[in-house]
Amino acid sequence: MSIEIKVPNLPESVSEATVATWHIKAGDKVSREQNLVDLETDKVMLEVPATADGVLKEIRIQAGTTVKAGDVIGVLEEGSGAAAAAPAPAAKAEAAAPATATATAAPAKTAEDDAQSPAVRKLLTELGLSAGDITGSGKGGRLTKEDVQAYADKQKSAPAPAPKAEAPKAAAAPAAKPVIGARTEQRVPMTRIRARIAERLVEAQATAAMLTTFNEVDLKAVSELRAKYKEPFEKAHGIKLGFMSFFVRASIEALKKYPAVNASIDGSDVVYHAYYDIGVAVSTERGLVVPTLRDADGLSLADVEKGIAELGVKARNNKLTMEDLTGGTFSITNGGVFGSMLSTPILNPPQAAILGMHGIFDRPVVVGGQIVVRPMMYLALTYDHRLIDGREAVLFLKTIKELLEDPARLLLQL
Repeated sequence: MSIEIKVPNLPESVSEATVATWHIKAGDKVSREQNLVDLETDKVMLEVPATADGVLKEIRIQAGTTVKAGDVIGVLEEGSGAAAAAPAPAAKAEAAAPATATATAAPAKTAEDDAQSPAVRKLLTELGLSAGDITGSGKGGRLTKEDVQAYADKQKSAPAPAPKAEAPKAAAAPAAKPVIGARTEQRVPMTRIRARIAERLVEAQATAAMLTTFNEVDLKAVSELRAKYKEPFEKAHGIKLGFMSFFVRASIEALKKYPAVNASIDGSDVVYHAYYDIGVAVSTERGLVVPTLRDADGLSLADVEKGIAELGVKARNNKLTMEDLTGGTFSITNGGVFGSMLSTPILNPPQAAILGMHGIFDRPVVVGGQIVVRPMMYLALTYDHRLIDGREAVLFLKTIKELLEDPARLLLQL
């Protein structure tokens, strides 16, 4: 029985998708629940599994084509019998293959070949010589191994032949310019997720009054804490203790003090969120995505690290769902993993603010009147000035700085 392979219902707010990759070819055997094809939307990658065991009978829509929900993109022939019948032509071809190989492997012998001994023929082949070019000294003019070797030695010692004079018209032709660098171009269609990223970035700049404030934080205390408890933490929780969990916890405490930073604008209304869903930017081959860590205020440092790790794996394996990518109230992006010293992050609409982390570099700073070397990081907070005043933004960032420079404040919620 033939089963139509259709584009499934697309997530809310997504009207169409692009056929990204077929994982099997027409005629291939498939099993129930096996992923047949990936569909790329502007937010997530969708998998279309086989609904039954059988054979992929037909691919109707190739990769790169835009489709909508309900479109038929292929046909599956249900049942194992069809799968067994499909490879028959190939098996027939394989049966004929040995005979063909044998025929081509043994070239026809010439009269010259018959006149030479096997040893001479072998030497001619090894040296890449033709028997017709060599005068034989053996009985009846037959070649000997000595004749072949002597001819080969003579060819090696002979001077290289002078190049033939070029015809006058060839000499008159202008010499071609050497190519110093190839000026090539490649035009490829923008992926849906990249197009969506571009759309949202332009939207953020067009609709929000974005402003960025900066500060720096001394991470000596956090670094020492991580170094001291790194091994017992990993043994107890099965996850490494990173910097990100400290920044998430510090951000949540700062958001509680300054709720406008955790709010968003909806038309002419301001929506204050009494929960803390933190978006964590993840870089993937397809582009930057911002999955959400739900109810992060109720998570321990270990839970935060585990949650971020799980979202990162899902993002890189194209397994994020629409639920993973929606509903964030505040975002954090870490350009420091790529070596960034300073940047101005762009808002993730409809959120009102985003925190930018950067690289940790040893720098001389003044502490207690003394110049000391400390692991320092620049922080950047981009915010929507329509909703957040400069005073709130500066104090918010200052709060994060104070919490990180004295991590005990995180435990005491000071």
